Amino acid sequence: MPEQTPPSTDSAPKRVRTRHFQNAKDNGIRITGLTSYDMLSAQIFDEAGIDFLLVGDSAGNNVLGYDTTVPVTVDELIPLARGVAGAVKRAFVVADMPFGSYENSAEEALHTAVRFMKESRAHAVKLEGGVRSADKIKRIVDAGIPVMAHVGFTPQSEHGLGGHIIQGRGDAGEEALLADALAVEEAGAFSVVLEMVPAQAAARVTEALRIPTIGVGAGPHVDGQLLVWTDFAGFSTGRIPKFVKQYADLRGVLTDAVTRFRADVESESYPGQEHSY
Repeated sequence: MPEQTPPSTDSAPKRVRTRHFQNAKDNGIRITGLTSYDMLSAQIFDEAGIDFLLVGDSAGNNVLGYDTTVPVTVDELIPLARGVAGAVKRAFVVADMPFGSYENSAEEALHTAVRFMKESRAHAVKLEGGVRSADKIKRIVDAGIPVMAHVGFTPQSEHGLGGHIIQGRGDAGEEALLADALAVEEAGAFSVVLEMVPAQAAARVTEALRIPTIGVGAGPHVDGQLLVWTDFAGFSTGRIPKFVKQYADLRGVLTDAVTRFRADVESESYPGQEHSY
């Protein structure tokens, strides 16, 4: 995410900060983000120049074996975030605040955010909700902690929303989405994720906001894009969201490698002399 246009190697930040998000929006430069839950993937994404890494509560589905993100706890996410934050040299690391860790009060939200900053060494936190979460965002930001907001489809509320339902449809839905986005901007969020909303609605929000918008299934007219890395790399199975473009088939590559390893061991061709002391 260069600090100024035109982008160049010389202008690229050595360490991405919140100001680089704003500079990117102001200069029309797209922001890139991926989820990460471990040191090795974080190193790869960092070296490839991804701007920010989200240690998402999507770890529930991709690491911890849960059906949804709802059961994920702060104690489960902090070690994952610590591994990611310790692995990067350039990328901005955002830690998700899981369900039940901030909804009760602004003080509870601040307590959770402080834990993430102190114990995981993340650079910012993310929490879901627009108008309903504005007071929590303001309290955290006032304490000096950067906040990435998240509106539209909010996975922690999937039971209340009736499943994976696109948000922001129709005039009323679009107005509600815009109200949520404006509320988190006013509360002090440095950026906002728009998940599973119509491209037209996302474009309107992006035009209305001063802070950058990060799309997850929100079309092309946003300031940046975020994907769950296990989806985009072809690790995930089952239903893949329409908005995901799969850039690799790592599940297939790993399956082939494991199959060949098993065959080599069973045939006694591994280990060979070259692998022995």
